[in-house]
Amino acid sequence: MLILPLLLAALVGEGGEPPPALRAGALRGEIRIDGRLSEPGWLNAEAISDLTMIEPVSGGPPTGRTEVRVLVSEREIVIGVRCFDPDPGRIVAFTKERDGDFEGEDHLLFVIDPFQDGRSGYVFSVNPGGARFDGLVVSNGDDVDQNWDGVWEAAAERDEQGWSAEIRIPVLSINFAKGLSSWGFNVERRIQRNQETGRWAAASRDTKVYQTSRAGLLTDLPDFELGLGLSIRPAVVGGFDHPSRDSSTSATGDVSLDLAKRLGPNLTASVTINTDFAETEADTRQTNLTRFPLFFPEKRAFFLEGSDTFVFGLGLSEDIRPFFSRRIGLVNGKEVPILAGAKLSGRQGKTSLGGLFVRTREENGVAPAASLAALRVRRNVLDESSVGVIATAGDPLGRPGASTFGMDLTYQNSRFRGGKNFWLGAWGLMTRRDGLTGSREAWGVKLDLPNDLWDISASYRYVGDGFDPSLGFVPRPAVKAYRLSLVYAPRLEGTFIRQMFHEFFADYFTNLKNERESYRVFMAPVNWRLESGDRVEANIVPTGERLFAPFEIADGVVIPVGTYDWRRYRLEGETAAKRRLAVQVAWWFGGFYDGQLDQIEVEGTWTPSPIVSFLFNVERNIGRLPSGDFDQTLLGVKARLNLSPDLQINSFIQYDNETRSIGTNSRLRWTFHPQGDLFVIYNHNIRDFKESPSGWSLDSNQLLVKAQYAWRR
Repeated sequence: MLILPLLLAALVGEGGEPPPALRAGALRGEIRIDGRLSEPGWLNAEAISDLTMIEPVSGGPPTGRTEVRVLVSEREIVIGVRCFDPDPGRIVAFTKERDGDFEGEDHLLFVIDPFQDGRSGYVFSVNPGGARFDGLVVSNGDDVDQNWDGVWEAAAERDEQGWSAEIRIPVLSINFAKGLSSWGFNVERRIQRNQETGRWAAASRDTKVYQTSRAGLLTDLPDFELGLGLSIRPAVVGGFDHPSRDSSTSATGDVSLDLAKRLGPNLTASVTINTDFAETEADTRQTNLTRFPLFFPEKRAFFLEGSDTFVFGLGLSEDIRPFFSRRIGLVNGKEVPILAGAKLSGRQGKTSLGGLFVRTREENGVAPAASLAALRVRRNVLDESSVGVIATAGDPLGRPGASTFGMDLTYQNSRFRGGKNFWLGAWGLMTRRDGLTGSREAWGVKLDLPNDLWDISASYRYVGDGFDPSLGFVPRPAVKAYRLSLVYAPRLEGTFIRQMFHEFFADYFTNLKNERESYRVFMAPVNWRLESGDRVEANIVPTGERLFAPFEIADGVVIPVGTYDWRRYRLEGETAAKRRLAVQVAWWFGGFYDGQLDQIEVEGTWTPSPIVSFLFNVERNIGRLPSGDFDQTLLGVKARLNLSPDLQINSFIQYDNETRSIGTNSRLRWTFHPQGDLFVIYNHNIRDFKESPSGWSLDSNQLLVKAQYAWRR
């Protein structure tokens, strides 16, 4: 399996020019994190004097100069930045929310690779309002896991010269390789009104800032102190619960405990006891017009820590996941209590590893008690590539003999043909469980060239009819799937169009007998991103399905067995995120099986002030089929009150006419200390009970208060 990437490496090479370097200064004296860079210690620190523009003019000079300085001690890293702006009154900064979306605002983004392996790292970002965002680099820099929350501080200050920011990162809040005197480091700045992006290292449109293989270096680092490496986080939760309309209100209360111990600078063992997820945000409701299950992301903190280690295969995403943590503690949308869990995550040398064991309690009528485990090991090879194995054991429903085993190989080269991206991946999986029959394996390959002008990929996967990982997610078994993706994205300089995306995506599925099951071709003759940041798009989507069994698309509407071919169209417009009111509207129309389907989708954000914002979505599906008509409506409104980066109140209201229910999830989060949080959660649901004379009435009600604090030594 290693012959191919080794051969490719010999042909194309993985060398390049030496990266830029920034020497860290010694932190002496106290630095107050207020965003002002007023302490004398900053004057003695070496500075990045400026960035290189990527957008709108590749390699051009930025419209505003950026200076970056770094101070370090044995216990912390402090970053100071001065962002000069010729017109500071036009700085775009809306949100004060922790982990808010900064894409439509001015912001600074820092990427740190404390292993200097070019595959992983941490992301820290701050906007001119002092709001913070953090995440983990995943998939070798192709994406960021936004659900990771580290312990760090940030503040920003606006003045007549622009704005400035300070960031303090305790060393104990991240993992790192012991003994390194330099880390991977990169900086990116966004000036939103100009749709302008500048970067320090690898200032190329073909490279993402998260690709730490192309990062610069932060040098002259000390031998960081680990301390005891112990974290103890108790939590207490209490409140009142009215789970259904036929039940009575009862008081609830419980305690939980999370322990974590560093086994070294880059390996951590953690234990959770009587785990509670009261603070987890509710899932966003979705409509399903397919015959396959929908994917919902993991949001629970215990499972998010170290989740990047379990990423498997190149570009599989939601197609197949051999380990999907939502299988633990959730069965058919109902919670199953977790008695205890243990986890090991980190790396030793060039090897990354993650291990997880969880014991769940019995939940009457839902699931028996179960022991569940997962193991992931990945070894770095060449400059950016890796090989790995994954294994799981146990079944949430108590079915005996359940296990999954797999291997994956990923070759990545971000310096292909002078700085282009070239990726190649292969993977294979096998499942076992008493009673499983048929083909129990799955495997696939993918070739990907994700670059700015041309983004080309092709993949194939085989999924057996008996492939059913008990702790995984497989929306579509028993298929052979072929996928081709072509995107040509030229830029029209000197016009009102920033970039044109000519897109062609084709998916073709057969059953294991090579009989056609379905196809979908997505074409975008028009997808223009304008200089203003606005966007317009038009699509043509030929689609086909061969049904071997009847399929209920909506309540009482059944599509019979047969072969269907139809064509759908989409018109879409999106206003720039820099606007206080940013809206995306899409209209799908055309055929649908043997009938017609109209879909209206509206999403938007309204930010009347930096402390108040509203997010809304509307989806309306109107289907007209020979077997019957259906009308689906989905509404969602999220109101955010961000009094400060450490105090937020969010309320998420959802309605859909299929369940005929209105659900409200309200959450207050007060971070009273970098290591302590107080949550107040209120869940309220009402439903239209048709059999009830009164119609709408209470379905469930819940009020919870949770406090947690972490002691780190």
